[in-house]
Amino acid sequence: MGTIEMQTQTVTQLAATGASPSSIIFSVAGADNGNREAALIEAFRQKNGSSQGKVGRLLRSSSLRYGALGFAVFLVAWYLATDLLKLPRFNFLPSPVLVFSEWMSREPTHGVSIFTPIYYEHILVSMRRVFLAFAIAVLAGVPLGILLGWSRAFHNFFFPIVELLRPIPPLAWVPFAVLILPGVETPVVFVTLLAAFFATVLNTVLGVWSINDDYFRAASCLGYTRLDVLTRVIVPGSMPFVFTGLQIAMGVSWFSLVGGEMIAGRSGLGFLIFDAYMQVALPNIVIGMITLGILGYASSAAIRRLGDRLMAWQSKGRNSQ
Repeated sequence: MGTIEMQTQTVTQLAATGASPSSIIFSVAGADNGNREAALIEAFRQKNGSSQGKVGRLLRSSSLRYGALGFAVFLVAWYLATDLLKLPRFNFLPSPVLVFSEWMSREPTHGVSIFTPIYYEHILVSMRRVFLAFAIAVLAGVPLGILLGWSRAFHNFFFPIVELLRPIPPLAWVPFAVLILPGVETPVVFVTLLAAFFATVLNTVLGVWSINDDYFRAASCLGYTRLDVLTRVIVPGSMPFVFTGLQIAMGVSWFSLVGGEMIAGRSGLGFLIFDAYMQVALPNIVIGMITLGILGYASSAAIRRLGDRLMAWQSKGRNSQ
């Protein structure tokens, strides 16, 4: 293998790991100027080509085609039921043409579109509440789940309480939340975090229980302390289940948020939907629902992507088997 080929391979590997440009340049600093420049150009050409190849594969993937087909079928069925066939009880629903024309209008009939500031104010309020509730649920739920799964005494003492409170719907807590907690924001955030908290706790417990006993025996043979077992065995071993719980928690956070905003809120997408219902502004209801779906999907996908990056070792181990 020639000098340029060896340097190109080195630079390509560094670029793939996300190394900084300065470190990449220093990696070939020992070469003469001509070879160094040629290696850098060739490596980054390969890097850009691989990125474009990934985009091309994504556009040609069957999942994307089937997903687009599913959306098309849904929109056609919606249009047929509301506009053409006018099926019984569907005549009360706005057609997709009406909804999207209102959503994209610069002068919407019911005051909400992508060009109105109030629309983004509702989105920002809901996102702030969801992310705050999600953060609290994770910070409290993951440590509690690890303790419940790790310590038998702690599990026997607290798990019955968790199981007693978990089936209670978040909306059942609204009266107490409004009466006990101050302000308007706090009750809504509290109702939002409840479902996310229990989803996080249970999946973390399952993650700890899923760890093979051989790892604990190996840790004992190596002389690990309880802190070492916690940080080197339990936490990384439970992460796959934890991130599954985080995806579920994010989804149910949006569910709970809408109910809380409808009952106790004065802003947000849930309030927007309920206010549209009271004013019989039906397109605004659908706009709020679609917006919630997009935000929920994007936030869950972001957590899934983060989990995939943090647990790349798991997918590599699975592929090597």
